[in-house]
Amino acid sequence: MANIKSQIKRNRQNEKRRVRNRVFRGQARTFVAKARTALETGTGEDTKAAVLEAVSALDRAATKGVIHKNNAARRKSRLMKRLAALAK
Repeated sequence: MANIKSQIKRNRQNEKRRVRNRVFRGQARTFVAKARTALETGTGEDTKAAVLEAVSALDRAATKGVIHKNNAARRKSRLMKRLAALAK
């Protein structure tokens, strides 16, 4: 436990941020997992909707700074690549 007043405040701030960030990170993970399962089953319109929802969640997480923008870009790219391969 911190004894310094500024560190006590910093710990409170970090905890608030951790809880807030966890929501966006969890949402992104959930939507990406749903998109992956949809890509494996491969049902046309539902798959595209699931991938677009995952892309949106990744963008949201990157905008909030929860994940790095390049991390989001890489994951979106992989999803879109699989979607394009499915369309062929």
